[in-house]
Amino acid sequence: MDENIQQGNYDRKITGDEFSKAGLQINDRKGPGLGSWALFFVLLGSTLFTTYLAGGKLYALSLFLILGAHEFGHYFAGVKNGVRTTLPLFIPAPPGLFLLGTFGAMIVIKDPIPNRRVLMEIGVAGPIAGFIVAVPTLIIGLFLSEIVPPTGQGGFSFGSSIIMIVLSKAILGVTPLSIDFNIQLHPIALAGWVGLFVTAINLFPIGQLDGGHILHALLGKKSQVWAKLFFVFLLFLMYFWPNWGVWAILLLLLTRFKSAPLDDEEVLPQKIHKRAGFAAIVIFFLTFVPVPIELIQMSG
Repeated sequence: MDENIQQGNYDRKITGDEFSKAGLQINDRKGPGLGSWALFFVLLGSTLFTTYLAGGKLYALSLFLILGAHEFGHYFAGVKNGVRTTLPLFIPAPPGLFLLGTFGAMIVIKDPIPNRRVLMEIGVAGPIAGFIVAVPTLIIGLFLSEIVPPTGQGGFSFGSSIIMIVLSKAILGVTPLSIDFNIQLHPIALAGWVGLFVTAINLFPIGQLDGGHILHALLGKKSQVWAKLFFVFLLFLMYFWPNWGVWAILLLLLTRFKSAPLDDEEVLPQKIHKRAGFAAIVIFFLTFVPVPIELIQMSG
């Protein structure tokens, strides 16, 4: 953001970094209050309970670590840059309503984002932190998983991302795409799968999602073109998984909320920020699942 400051005959412009530093002082207020912590623990306890019902204790605790790492990544990036946010808000979902026991988690940014550097740091911190925790979780879970022959019984089949296929082949010797064997996922492995799926969803390059923030930090206003193209891509994927239509509607609503920082003209000042953005794009391609969950009909 460029704001003119006049002191007598002296004029100068505030750069984005100076605004950010000023924000550290302006927003240097007390941390979350008692009410915020109470809401945090109520939602956390509720989500642990619903995920426990969905997949058991190990599933619930493992998924909490992944989602918590993701959201606290955003939170501490905000603290670093003087941008106030809420504590992570975990979203419970009764297993009867949603198979996985949770709709994920979120934080709400309370202050305006001063520049594209801060937008990148806050946007990218969550997916990278969550990915770093989700991958070891999935690896441990796959070592505990079993290879079983097809039973012919009905149920749910979880789709395969690139990283899921690679790790399954390396650890179990088979991939989820095999028609001769099924992988019976251990609850820890299922938590890893869910964590990576949530990471991919958050990296959609649209609106207030992490991917929307990251792409805007990289490309500025040009990111809106990619958001529209991705929306068309989701419509195409409806041919393979009709539920993408629901996501397309939600994302269409999200595109109405812009995430432009106050200083939208300043480019990213350091290569590390661009590299972090490109790393997030790679993570998206590694974790995205075209057909996330499929209902298997009973044979015979």
